[in-house]
Amino acid sequence: MINRTVKGVEEALEGVKSGMTLMVGGFGLSGIPENSIAQLVKNGVSNLTCISNNAGVDGFGLGLLLKGKQIKKMISSYVGENDEFERQMLSGELEVDLIPQGTLAERCRAAQAGIPAFFTPAGYGTEVAEGKEVRDFNGKPHILEQAFKADFAFVKAWKGDEAGNLIFKGTARNFNPVMAGAATITVAEVEELVPAGELDPNEIHIPGIFVKRIFQGEKYEKRIEQLTVRKRE
Repeated sequence: MINRTVKGVEEALEGVKSGMTLMVGGFGLSGIPENSIAQLVKNGVSNLTCISNNAGVDGFGLGLLLKGKQIKKMISSYVGENDEFERQMLSGELEVDLIPQGTLAERCRAAQAGIPAFFTPAGYGTEVAEGKEVRDFNGKPHILEQAFKADFAFVKAWKGDEAGNLIFKGTARNFNPVMAGAATITVAEVEELVPAGELDPNEIHIPGIFVKRIFQGEKYEKRIEQLTVRKRE
């Protein structure tokens, strides 16, 4: 069985260069590849195009790369609670493609499956559809969307094994699974790395064939984006 483990985050990011297109998993602040993002900041790569549902928050997640002006373009569906993301977008410092959330996920999944493009009704009649092919299916107009092309995909899983098989937990399943295998090289960081054969095959969400490199991450903060508590009566 192929062993896909690497020694650490430094080795996992070998080959990442300025100007590349990166997919970054996570939903809100859930399932963010924190160690990979921190290493991207440390390596100083710049002029990046990042495909991600959102850009974290100020000073955390992709917000760290935005703070250092390392991202040239964001392809996402949600500006979220990131003031710096909003500021750079409105000032024109940052290129932004806002995409319907379902379309964003499907463009990742299409790349993962080797499907070059697909038709969807989402976005028809809006700026999203400008310049795109339109066809009618069952009397309803659909627009043609292209699968993403990315150099690296960074995903975060709860548990993985040395063969690259992954298990995600909770909301982390929203974008991480469809990004695994959707880029030339997929890097998976996990909270717990176990020997091959220890995971129950029935619980595996992504098989190792979609993963090129895997390592065990450290010191996950697991922040809460919007803390809501019950008021005392």
